[in-house]
Amino acid sequence: MTALLTTNLGSTKLIGRGKVRDLYAIDGALLLVATDRISAFDHVLATGIPGKGKILTQISLFWFDLLSSIVPNHLIAADVAKFPASLRPYADQLEGRSMLVRRAHMYPVECVARGYLAGSAWKEYSASRTVCGIPLPAGLKDGSRLPEPVLTPATKSQDGAHDENISFETTSRLLGKDVAVELRKLTLALYAKAAQHAEDRGLILADTKFEFGFMPNGIILADEVLTPDSSRFWEASAWKPGGAQPSFDKQFVRDYLESIQWNKQAPAPSLPANVVERTLGKYLEAFRRLTGRDLPL
Repeated sequence: MTALLTTNLGSTKLIGRGKVRDLYAIDGALLLVATDRISAFDHVLATGIPGKGKILTQISLFWFDLLSSIVPNHLIAADVAKFPASLRPYADQLEGRSMLVRRAHMYPVECVARGYLAGSAWKEYSASRTVCGIPLPAGLKDGSRLPEPVLTPATKSQDGAHDENISFETTSRLLGKDVAVELRKLTLALYAKAAQHAEDRGLILADTKFEFGFMPNGIILADEVLTPDSSRFWEASAWKPGGAQPSFDKQFVRDYLESIQWNKQAPAPSLPANVVERTLGKYLEAFRRLTGRDLPL
């Protein structure tokens, strides 16, 4: 199987290419296509993970359906047969990895929900015993469960690199108090339901990020949701606070890149076959564990 690194949909208007997704404008809507690109340390690597885009898309579709009772989402269709006729000649690039979605005014804040201390939250806690200005108890470790889940917002970087954690007060100034309160409520409700689902399947949802938009009829959930690219899923049976946890993401890729002589500058290196295979295996396992289904690629 060959990795799809770049899409080409003929005369369909390309709006932009992110680290993973290609975005097109089509008949007043948007088309999100998840490629097999993979990034690490803020760089897209020369090697893709074959089928990764399909896995991410199918996981998002699963969660959109499961969480629809909490908040509407932007999905119009994910079946190429239901796309505009102009897209059907490109079915080989779109099948299983694309979503036709509504256009929305996107809020310029990522809503990060955390139930456990990890990543940038652990770094901040180590320095100040706070996370996004929220005081936390003393004695927590890397990987500790928080007393209760919290919203730790982040601003979206303009250059696609690092996002910046901000306080709820800053979020309120950016979006307005009422919107900030509503987004916090939705974020924590989505996290609670998703975390319980993951727990029922032997996984810990340590943290995740949600992106919301606004339409005339209210707030909607947009972009991807609860994938291994936007979330930390840990093996519950192996959870042991005090360091890095076994996770369902691109850790094999990060570990390999740390083991070679690369200065974290472009151009990014290629990946050996064994790292590609192990990473793909982790993404597939995450899909199986979360959905209870196998995904033929």
